[in-house]
Amino acid sequence: MFKGTKVLDVHGHVSAPNAARTWIFGQLSSNTAAPSPFRRTGGGGGGEGRGGGNELSDEAFKEAAKRHADYMGERNIDVQIIGPRPFTVLGWMEDHLTPGWSAFTNDTINKQVQAFPDRFVGAAMLPQRSEYPDLSNCVPELEKCINEYGFIGSYLSPDPGGRRTTPGMNDPYWYPVYEKAQQMGVPLIIHGTNCLDRRIRHIPQNYQVGFQIEMLIATQVLAHSDVFEKYPDLKFVMCHGGYVTRFIPTDRHNSQKDLSNNMFYDTCTYDVNYFECSVKQKGVSQICFGTEAPGSGGAVRPETGLTSDNMLPIIDAVSFLTEDDKKAIVNGNPLKVFPKLANVG
Repeated sequence: MFKGTKVLDVHGHVSAPNAARTWIFGQLSSNTAAPSPFRRTGGGGGGEGRGGGNELSDEAFKEAAKRHADYMGERNIDVQIIGPRPFTVLGWMEDHLTPGWSAFTNDTINKQVQAFPDRFVGAAMLPQRSEYPDLSNCVPELEKCINEYGFIGSYLSPDPGGRRTTPGMNDPYWYPVYEKAQQMGVPLIIHGTNCLDRRIRHIPQNYQVGFQIEMLIATQVLAHSDVFEKYPDLKFVMCHGGYVTRFIPTDRHNSQKDLSNNMFYDTCTYDVNYFECSVKQKGVSQICFGTEAPGSGGAVRPETGLTSDNMLPIIDAVSFLTEDDKKAIVNGNPLKVFPKLANVG
């Protein structure tokens, strides 16, 4: 809670047992696809008959989920939307492996939500392929996650293959998912994934640099496009603050369209100056609380001794935000984008 207001975090990633990450290794090494063990017909409860033994049992999932929930609790986060961990999306793998990996990842997200339904709600991973003509292959998985699992959003990677060959997010390539998402009232969470750019491979965790580049491109491409004229009710959450511009608001390099109903930005911008700049440029009404806790924000701030993903004290200390502004960021705005969050907790 934050000053009596429930804290709703729009940016989180699944925490599954270690066996969940190693599940895909055999398929990558043998180049042989397998269905998600949680979708096999006739399988028993827990991990029985699912190729994972106790490592993929309900108990193992609950232990991982509890560690995640405890971490959130230490940061006063009440509810978090969880999706795939972006660097494990592996969109560069052979295309016949992608559907099973997406299905399995969504099943692990669902397991975590089931373990703590008052703390977590799901957002889907879709079997995106950069080289396909469009994203029509993703629609069945989106429908399953929303209709059967009760997820309230879906992740989309601007460049799943990591080679910068994916059409820009204004291209008809994306329309099948946009159309279905608008029809179902599903907000889309835009987040970079793997980056195979050889220029940055010497940088530790270079996918983080890839995230920033892809978010900059996606934010600009969408803002200067006609996507929201075609899909006026579509809502996007741009992760890690999207894009901070160096241009003044009236500059033609910035879109002059009113996208206040469509494009929102999270607070997963740990540097205080970057966060403040993001809020000032986009406006309080477009900012949704998001931390990725636990994730990349584990570095400790020397001035406070708290990890950088402990964002509530940072938000509370910003002098130009009113008390109503702060509550809007941590609660009102997430509810505006994801109304179904009101049913969680």
